[in-house]
Amino acid sequence: MRIVLATRLYAPESAVAAARLAAIVSGLLERGHEVEVLTSRAPRGAAGASPGSRVRRWPVLRDTQGAVRGYVPYLSFDAPLLLRLLVVRRPDLVLVEPPPTTGTVVRWAAALRRIPYVYLAADIVSDAAEQAGTSGWVVRAVRRLERLAVTRASLVLTVSRDFAARLRQLGVPDDQLAIIGNGADTRVYDSQGARAGGEHPFVLYAGTASEVHGPEVLVEAIARVPELRVVFLGGGTRHAALAALGARLAPGRVEVLPTVPAAEAAAWSRGALVSVATIAPARSEHGYPFFPAKLHAAALCGTPILHVGDGPGAAFATEAPLGTAVPYDAEAVAEALRGMLAAPASPTARTQFSEWARERVSLDAVARRAAEALEGLAS
Repeated sequence: MRIVLATRLYAPESAVAAARLAAIVSGLLERGHEVEVLTSRAPRGAAGASPGSRVRRWPVLRDTQGAVRGYVPYLSFDAPLLLRLLVVRRPDLVLVEPPPTTGTVVRWAAALRRIPYVYLAADIVSDAAEQAGTSGWVVRAVRRLERLAVTRASLVLTVSRDFAARLRQLGVPDDQLAIIGNGADTRVYDSQGARAGGEHPFVLYAGTASEVHGPEVLVEAIARVPELRVVFLGGGTRHAALAALGARLAPGRVEVLPTVPAAEAAAWSRGALVSVATIAPARSEHGYPFFPAKLHAAALCGTPILHVGDGPGAAFATEAPLGTAVPYDAEAVAEALRGMLAAPASPTARTQFSEWARERVSLDAVARRAAEALEGLAS
């Protein structure tokens, strides 16, 4: 097959979506397919491999953290994408990632050229916007675009049973859905390797920190455990608020750092007492069944994990040998952290946890399931 991938984020960016797509492309290439990637120009400082038969980049608007986030930056990628899709050598199918605006552009181009397209719904953006408190008319507009993008696709790939159930509510039939799962790169995230963060025990929050995540609860918890500090590593709309809250509640013990390469993030994970993921309480009837990918990366590093709030991440943390799940409550989080500080996981337990995770959350398995689903569509 000849496949065109349309995505605003791609390797070597330090983003979960970029790593997932790079793995899928590598898997497709290994199976003998040709893949052309239409993506954005990588942020300054990003370095690493960009799998694909051809990777064609376009300049886009990025925020101060280097992210393509928000409707104007989306438009800076989506508007030229329509022309790029119309002139690219004809593929057998197009694979597209959220947001729904990009899905809409692919839907138009695919209709004009009579080419099937596949939507990789690793996120349900309209639900995330509603959960973040976005104004109602924006949510309704995004949901309409998203509904059209997923229901007009020949196939929809998604990452969990919860997302699949929500996609059915949006109108996607069972025979057009394929669950490929979540995972992390076992070549980067492993229990063996460098450790970052120093000797003083610290809690790590690695990844996007937004209204959907509600990471402020972790700062409130750290304020109650004076022996610990917390490191926020990554991007997100809550970084400035987290720094301000930390300065007020736990001066000198809340560190907010920018996104770093995956290998460096793995080193921070190995050095942490525990890696924490938070999900804010649902604000809508639909909820938001989001799985924090940071849990998989931490588990592969052998780092104990703590999930705060409801959702599929809580089930994973409960099942994991070094996992704990607690309600979205500062005192519940503080109590869990006190227990981990009093009885930290041994090096042997961490190694065994990494081996447990390697059998369950390899990104290679995700890539294989995605490739099989695309091949099934083509046949």
